[in-house]
Amino acid sequence: MNDCLFFGQNQNQILFKNEPYEITKPIQFKFENENENENEKQIKQISSSNFSTIFLFKNGKAIEYSNQNPSKIQIENIQKVTVGCSNEAILTIEGNVFAKEIYINPKNPNEFINISSLIEDINDRIIQDIVSGCNSIYLLTSNQNAYGIGSNYWSQLGFDSKTLEKTEKPILMMKNVSKIFSGNTSYHVFLLNSNQELFGCGVNTYSQLGLGESRKEETKIQKLTKIQNITKGKIIDIQCGNSYSIMLIEIENENQNQNENPKRKLYSCGNYQFNGLGKNGNENTYKFTEMKSSLFENDDILDFSVGYGHTLILTSNSKLIGFGYNNHGQLGTENTNDQLIPIQIELPKLRFNENISNYHISCGSARTFIYYSPPSFSNLEEDLIKLFRRKEFRDISFKTKNGEIIEAHKLILKYRLNQNQNENKIEKLQEIISKKSIKESNQIFEMIYSNRIINPKLYSEIKEIINSNEKIEETIKRIYLNENENENEKDFIIERKEKQYKFPKLILIMRSELYRGMFLSVTDDTSNKVTDYSELSNISFQIFEYWIYSNQIKDEIQITQEIINEIKIGIDYFQLNQTNPNLFDLLINKFNNQNQIKKQKEEIKIKIKKEEKEKGKCLIF
Repeated sequence: MNDCLFFGQNQNQILFKNEPYEITKPIQFKFENENENENEKQIKQISSSNFSTIFLFKNGKAIEYSNQNPSKIQIENIQKVTVGCSNEAILTIEGNVFAKEIYINPKNPNEFINISSLIEDINDRIIQDIVSGCNSIYLLTSNQNAYGIGSNYWSQLGFDSKTLEKTEKPILMMKNVSKIFSGNTSYHVFLLNSNQELFGCGVNTYSQLGLGESRKEETKIQKLTKIQNITKGKIIDIQCGNSYSIMLIEIENENQNQNENPKRKLYSCGNYQFNGLGKNGNENTYKFTEMKSSLFENDDILDFSVGYGHTLILTSNSKLIGFGYNNHGQLGTENTNDQLIPIQIELPKLRFNENISNYHISCGSARTFIYYSPPSFSNLEEDLIKLFRRKEFRDISFKTKNGEIIEAHKLILKYRLNQNQNENKIEKLQEIISKKSIKESNQIFEMIYSNRIINPKLYSEIKEIINSNEKIEETIKRIYLNENENENEKDFIIERKEKQYKFPKLILIMRSELYRGMFLSVTDDTSNKVTDYSELSNISFQIFEYWIYSNQIKDEIQITQEIINEIKIGIDYFQLNQTNPNLFDLLINKFNNQNQIKKQKEEIKIKIKKEEKEKGKCLIF
């Protein structure tokens, strides 16, 4: 069962058939036909507007709620979904985008078409990310180019709307883009380039583009314009409402402890009724200004989402804070009174409250979903790369040609850089990075970590200093399965019976929610804790040990029903993050295969005995 709460406008009373049109208090969302509608699968993402609501599950399938009964979307391997006022867009793992929108396909607006295949440059048709505006869809390609398609009435595609009112084919908006930001009810858009420069275009009636007081009278910005005077820091996210925008910035404090995470702060611009937290004024905010409230000034911002005119914020202290329009109960305050200053919203007891960072907010135009979605562990290699980029695992700094700092994991570099030559490979790598941009540097480390050739030109410069024959997963196994390795690098003790095993925290964090909560806790010292596995048999523990590193089961291990039962209990108890194929499936397949082989051997023995018997009869005759 998924943990998913809902409040707000009950869209055509389809989301909840036996509930009122306005649900003002958080209630548990339940799918009608649990098995049929994938309710047993984990929610990955929810996207909603007044047009429709789509639930995406971690198995790559999705359910759509529109003006009819819920139905499965007939597209496989879905990676992301977005919904605008009049559009839906689906991004697949292969990089294709399927969309339906009246401005794109006026003859059949309810039919999905492949819009990525309509990009003129065939080398730009692999899509990395998608974002929906109200009547427009934005595509970010693997080559870091931004395209727009749909309505351009408010110049939200970055062109003069008099000469281009709409387009049914994606048009190039800007190159060298790292992120695109818009909103399901917004007619404006922001593009962030790899140098952390922000550009915006579209409707600006309430100064929702944050261009400053000198541009406050311009109701429409017809070309991408640089947004000035933004607080220095890393832009994490921007959420756009109909008449305002909210930005999340990660700010490094020079005096902060090395192990502390950077502080995240919110900044807003636009309609004063919804962005002026703690302000009593009645003027719009013309540039991005820090949002202040005693409710979250000492908390870290974990997640936030924006609808047409309401905003929800989730903090590290498990507080849900909201403000803005509440005409349909979308703030969950048990009434329909608007809230122009932030208030804390009472939540029912959640199943995973001890790990609030795995909860996410999704605001539709007049509704809100809060759902549990832990990190995906479908690919060990990719997830290790993401984990190595976390601050607590970084310990070597490299400086790019523009002075930006990029950090890497020393232990992995030690084993990925070629040790067969005498020269210092770390110094050689620093020399290469010092001549590259931040974008090129990131690509270099991506290639070092994964051994995938992302940029052939850059790869030619680093191929001599890396072990090109092994991927990061193989490196991890080689480091930690080698008994002669430095004991300090195996820093967690697992105890069973009379023997102790030392494991890297990094791997256990990847594999187990239990250890993730234990090691990443900000309050408890877990360095000397041990775990008792004494109830597991030797074979079961060997299976766990090898699978934790390699996502495989050793060929020589014979699987029995008793082992399967033991492993099943262990998976649940230690909250193991399953991959695809997961450990239990691997066991069942291996068990069936071994039984099949055993059966075949028995049949061969019987056949041989029968033949020998027949042969003996012939000799006697």
